[in-house]
Amino acid sequence: MSTQTAFAQAVLDAQLPPPSGLVTCNGSDPTLRFAVYRNNVMVSLIDALADTYPVVQTLVGEAFFRAMAREFAQNHPPRSAVMAYYGRNFADFVAAFPPVASVPYLADVARLEMARVLAYHAADVAAIDPQVLQAALANAQQLLSLQLVLHPSIQVIESSFAIVSVWTAHQGAVSALEVDPDVAQTALVYRAGLTVNTLALAAGTGMFVKALLAGQTLADAAQAASDLDPTFDLTHALTLLLRLQLITHLNTGDRA
Repeated sequence: MSTQTAFAQAVLDAQLPPPSGLVTCNGSDPTLRFAVYRNNVMVSLIDALADTYPVVQTLVGEAFFRAMAREFAQNHPPRSAVMAYYGRNFADFVAAFPPVASVPYLADVARLEMARVLAYHAADVAAIDPQVLQAALANAQQLLSLQLVLHPSIQVIESSFAIVSVWTAHQGAVSALEVDPDVAQTALVYRAGLTVNTLALAAGTGMFVKALLAGQTLADAAQAASDLDPTFDLTHALTLLLRLQLITHLNTGDRA
């Protein structure tokens, strides 16, 4: 084991002794100094998770959240110096964490909160001119191969629970008492300017957006949406994407 690896493991695990060879400039006990450093590192990681997942923290309480976050941080140290994305796999950890089994929607709320972080830091791309899209839709020869490219901030989270309503309730928009968490919802997260927005989509529209994000053609994406939800309305879905300015450009199969 390298010195660097031993040091990193000791920082994250309070049960391990400090790495050998530590010295201090003033001759004080390096064990005590290392304990302070270890605590500062762990607190910083927990604080980073709390900043990213405020609703998750509210749902379980601060003390419980910080204990859960400590467990996560000890087993999932940062892999990058960019702390904005730390905890991208926190939702998977929450889903497999037995003490929160009584809050089955907690992991999906965590996925929604991370999606908002990803949307905030996504690239900024201008929306397409609606007339360009209208011209492409009017060209029957291009329709089968037409691909709509969406804004890079878009995130879609499908859940068996009312994650949008739960998240919205904790923004003060509605009362938490009015929310039935056992209602399936699909969340659309996107950024408009510097503002990250979250709204609920019909299941078919959510599938349509996901298919477009995966690179499927307009026709195939509409078919996938209709297969999931026979009431899917393509015109309504396109109007929504245009109104939110989430279509950035299009590919016609032979040129962009």
